[in-house]
Amino acid sequence: MRDIRRKDREQSGDFALAVADKCAYAAMATVNADGTPYCIPISMVREGEWLYFHCAHEGHKIDNLRQQSKVCISCVGAQEAIPGKFTLKYESAVIFGSASEVTDREEKIHALDLICKRYTPDNMAAFDKAIEKQLDVTAIWKIHIDEISGKGRMG
Repeated sequence: MRDIRRKDREQSGDFALAVADKCAYAAMATVNADGTPYCIPISMVREGEWLYFHCAHEGHKIDNLRQQSKVCISCVGAQEAIPGKFTLKYESAVIFGSASEVTDREEKIHALDLICKRYTPDNMAAFDKAIEKQLDVTAIWKIHIDEISGKGRMG
């Protein structure tokens, strides 16, 4: 991984993990078969060194992940426009990792539980019924966090 250019904005790994944990969504970059980049937003949740996200069983993102497991994820946390200036303060995290599909039923349910608790905590009473209907048509992927860095301009 390249060193961060603006050392004055570099933050700790714990800072970067906190940004990943609170960002509303992240952008995941993959590589197309022809070597060109492809980037798409994902709703993810972190548990330890792993990120989980859900998706369909097929599609552009899945094709890319199956041919190349390496990904880069960009997360943006708090942000604030600076009045009277042409700049924005924000905090961010960049994660490099390797993706793999989760096939174990219990791990899939666990990952979906984590995702739903993060994004729809008020609807958890309907979780078990949704799992009965949707588990087989929902794919879960996990990404091992190989490297993470954080940057912040929040003051």
